[in-house]
Amino acid sequence: MFFYVDESGHTGPNIFDVDQPVLYYGVLSATTNLDLVAEEQVKLARKKLGVERLHAAELGLGGLVKISDYLISVQKRHKPIFDLYRVAKPDHAIICFFDQVFDQGINPAMTWTGYWTPLRYILLVKLASLFDENLAKLAWSSRIETKNQHAESLLIQVCSELINRLKALPDERSRQLLGDSLNWAIRNPDKLQYNCQSKKEVLTVTPNLIGFQSVMHGIASRLKNGKSFASITIDQQSQFNKAQKNLAEFYANARDIPWETGPGLPKMDLSKIPTAPISIRSGKESVGLELVDCYLWLFKRLLEGKDVADELAPIFRAQAYRGRTDEISINAISNRWSKWFDELVEPTSDQIDMAENIRRIDESRRQEAISRQ
Repeated sequence: MFFYVDESGHTGPNIFDVDQPVLYYGVLSATTNLDLVAEEQVKLARKKLGVERLHAAELGLGGLVKISDYLISVQKRHKPIFDLYRVAKPDHAIICFFDQVFDQGINPAMTWTGYWTPLRYILLVKLASLFDENLAKLAWSSRIETKNQHAESLLIQVCSELINRLKALPDERSRQLLGDSLNWAIRNPDKLQYNCQSKKEVLTVTPNLIGFQSVMHGIASRLKNGKSFASITIDQQSQFNKAQKNLAEFYANARDIPWETGPGLPKMDLSKIPTAPISIRSGKESVGLELVDCYLWLFKRLLEGKDVADELAPIFRAQAYRGRTDEISINAISNRWSKWFDELVEPTSDQIDMAENIRRIDESRRQEAISRQ
């Protein structure tokens, strides 16, 4: 298969830009090389508009309507599939904070079940409810601060303010677990290794790379049905292309490693991750990239509740049961895991006894760790 990847809403580490609150990745895939088989239709579309490249943000809805026949022709002839991935950038700061500060492998005040089972998502959503924009900004500033002393000072401020807000949570156990873990973090900020150590590392924690992880997993899922891999072409974005290539190479090298983080948590299957290197190209050099740019612009517009023209409706209809969407946000996590918990079967008495025994052992360990602070 052939994959073409583009992104929209890129602000790098400036994740609180009110004009770009969501990072989008669009992936257009086909069983044939769109750079070759769709070239004629795209050339005709360019000629009709008098442009050298199809760039949807410049063409606008009116321009895309004028070439809708060509876009629909490509869709009918070659049946490309469009997948869309989103990252709510302000939420990313809170998710990062939870992942780093409450990591039970580092922070002994957190329970094993509170981090290594789906219970982590309950605690994450509850913690997120305590954040406002200013506190999330402070947490993110600490995350991308490369000077350790300053980063730790900011982290302590965030943890202290969250402790002050814990009374807003209705249940005592959540207040206890979150409070104990935050107090441990305040006393041991250096052990958390919360902040980045270089500007290069900052690039690896931005929504751009988090979203690209979803892209790679999405590509792997498209290859699960016995389809052979051909190529991945990514739009040239000089700031993040090297980090994207490094991530793709890391995943390829880890194809045979089992990635299981805890019972009930999603298993990361890298067995179908492509091994061939990704290709970084300018949109002027790839018809596939021109097309994915148009698809991404249109679907982003649709998701944002903006008008889309009837002339382009066949493109949306063609993806109704073929394309996929995925989102990284607090709301998406809450919705996904609320359903999971709702569908749990009632445990047996033996299972309840076993769980209580595990809880006692872990709580004893946790309390002993807290007493040593």
